[in-house]
Amino acid sequence: MLYVVLFFLIFSLYLYVVLGGADYGAGIVELFSSEENQKITKKTIYRVMGPVWEANHIWIIILIVILWVAFPVYYNIMVVNLHIPLTIVLLGVTLRGVAFVFRHYDAVIDNSQKLYDTMFKISSLITPIFLGMVFGGLISGKIKVVDDVTTLTFYEAFVAPWFNIFSILIGLFFASLCAFLSSVLLIGESEKENIYIRKAGIATIIVFAIGLLTFIYGYSYDYIFVHDFIKNPYSITAMLFSGLLLIPLWITIKKGRRILSRFFAGLQVFLILLAALLAHFPGIILLDEGSVSILENIAPDSVIKVLGITLIIGGTVILPGLFHLLKSFKMIKILEQNNNPSI
Repeated sequence: MLYVVLFFLIFSLYLYVVLGGADYGAGIVELFSSEENQKITKKTIYRVMGPVWEANHIWIIILIVILWVAFPVYYNIMVVNLHIPLTIVLLGVTLRGVAFVFRHYDAVIDNSQKLYDTMFKISSLITPIFLGMVFGGLISGKIKVVDDVTTLTFYEAFVAPWFNIFSILIGLFFASLCAFLSSVLLIGESEKENIYIRKAGIATIIVFAIGLLTFIYGYSYDYIFVHDFIKNPYSITAMLFSGLLLIPLWITIKKGRRILSRFFAGLQVFLILLAALLAHFPGIILLDEGSVSILENIAPDSVIKVLGITLIIGGTVILPGLFHLLKSFKMIKILEQNNNPSI
């Protein structure tokens, strides 16, 4: 049953990166657009993502609950040592949600709309950056776990693990990945689809450049995660496949093919996430001395069993419901009976 729980943990993480990432990326795409294109993107976002944007956050809730119940040691390290960036993420999600609603449904149209627009775009950028920095903190090797936290300074215990160049680069990488996902998702959803084809191409280049820079920096400064990543044959294989997929991905983006570009984008994210998780598995959290295995210090078998059964039952209810929701609002284009060659 432990592997069932692990499957739902990784599955929830993947869906949040893809769906939640595309959600954040919409605001990033809007932020880095001309004034005219911002208006087009704003309308497109509400039409395409508006009906489903709240559903995207269910996956991080499931992710947190699984960590809390099944892997309390991991959960404790995250919420204690990385509570500052996690708090900023929580504030970002809240401000972004408020701005998303009020800039569209506010009964009074005045200068407050500009405030909501700014709040939405900035929080869409800041939130994924700090989410990436949280992951960077987990693999930076700077987390110190001690019996008496008073032996550490505040900076050593709660700032150093995530506030460093390596973690910041990972944060920027995730933000650029979000912009890439959103740009691909918006292809074919607007009369001026060339906007998103161009932005998807630019985002692809930025993702690759920041990813390469992160590895060069991590390798140069002897980050354990980067060295273990390079030595891990599974991680390297996944990244090689990811690199090869850039060719068909680029072709489908240039031709504006909605289904294929989305498929390759989702596969790219899967391979990147798989490579990152396998690099030091099961010791996903790297400490200043050693690592913490996710397969150790877990909840009792009785708890794992109940949680696994609950996740299976919940999955049979949630997944068909989500599928129907996406289908109803035509988010799953492959289900449409359409002979349009751009599909």
